[in-house]
Amino acid sequence: MNRRQQRSLKLIIWMLGLCLAAYIAGPPLYWHLTEVFTAAVSGASSCPPCHCDCSMEPLLSLSDDCMNSDPGVSQEMEKGFTDMLKEEVRLKEAEALEKQRRADVALLEAKKLASQYQKEADKCNSGMQTCEEAREKSEDALEAQRRITALWELRARQRGWKPQ
Repeated sequence: MNRRQQRSLKLIIWMLGLCLAAYIAGPPLYWHLTEVFTAAVSGASSCPPCHCDCSMEPLLSLSDDCMNSDPGVSQEMEKGFTDMLKEEVRLKEAEALEKQRRADVALLEAKKLASQYQKEADKCNSGMQTCEEAREKSEDALEAQRRITALWELRARQRGWKPQ
């Protein structure tokens, strides 16, 4: 590689690194800046700031002042949350009933198929038994016929017959 190609390669690597950094850091930076501009444009927030000292309490707990700043809003939120939970339970119950119904239908179909296959197997076994009985009878008849043939052949030889 000559010096010009090395510089081009370094430039390409730097550009790739810069694009990768923009790809990773871009979206969070965009959302943060959007929030800052939205807050600046709208001015004060709709809720008054909570004046509580949360540094003294555990990380995920809030003081009673912070939680009970507006009882109407908290009751409305609790009612909405309860309604959402009720609706979710109703939907899950309906989904479970539908799955149970589909499973029952599938079980019934499987039972029907099993019964049909059992009938076919019984027919097959019956047919095999009939065939086996017929085979045994034909073997017995063939053996009897062979004995008779051997007897006639013996008599014919005794009387001077020779096989050709």
